[in-house]
Amino acid sequence: MRKRVLPPTAKKVAMNTCCKVNAAIRNQAVCSIDTYVDSGEAILTDKVKQLSKEWDTERFFEANAASCVLLSSIIGLQKKNSYWFAFTGTIGSFLLLHALQGWCPSLPLIRKLGVRTAEEIFQEKTVYKMLRGDFAQNTNDADELLKIAEKE
Repeated sequence: MRKRVLPPTAKKVAMNTCCKVNAAIRNQAVCSIDTYVDSGEAILTDKVKQLSKEWDTERFFEANAASCVLLSSIIGLQKKNSYWFAFTGTIGSFLLLHALQGWCPSLPLIRKLGVRTAEEIFQEKTVYKMLRGDFAQNTNDADELLKIAEKE
């Protein structure tokens, strides 16, 4: 039996987040869903579109890391100080660590702020699609099934 070295991609952040924080994020989704349970199709569609624009942890990390790398590189070039280039390297190592293991030093703070994983956002979107009736289709056609799954 092979031992898994890296966590599953969709679960890596949640696996590296405190159980209480994961529960709080889930409870927030449950409360939101509860608010929309009796909503009409147009309102549910708007909510799905809104969730499609929500930044997940990956996008949050990438944007912040890229901003820090860019800023520290510019300062390093202007000041001719190697400290700023070491800072850039440190950020790169944190990005690599996050990509492989799903953890980096800023993860606990980001999760406490309520930034969700793509999986968590997808799950909430799926519930709204279910409430909207998207999955009540009776077809075995693969193309049609995929179109239903892709619908926003």
